[in-house]
Amino acid sequence: MEALVSSATAEPREFSHITPEYQAISQLCRQVRSVAEVSALLRIPLGVVRVLIADMAAEGLVRVHQPQLDAGRPDVNLLERVLSGLRRL
Repeated sequence: MEALVSSATAEPREFSHITPEYQAISQLCRQVRSVAEVSALLRIPLGVVRVLIADMAAEGLVRVHQPQLDAGRPDVNLLERVLSGLRRL
């Protein structure tokens, strides 16, 4: 949920062979976004988005950036960015 996702390529790929959900996630992730933000913007349940993003990462369509944890706690800056993004929704 806290992981950040970005598109793996700068150029739009040929989307004729991938699902509309993959297309939407790839377009949204041209800017780095949290998994929760992708879920909220696409109005797709968080669990579904997590599975889609994991599948896309395995295919090389997106990159997943895990937050750095300090003693098991998430980075405060990351939490503030996520909160800010959710407020903008």
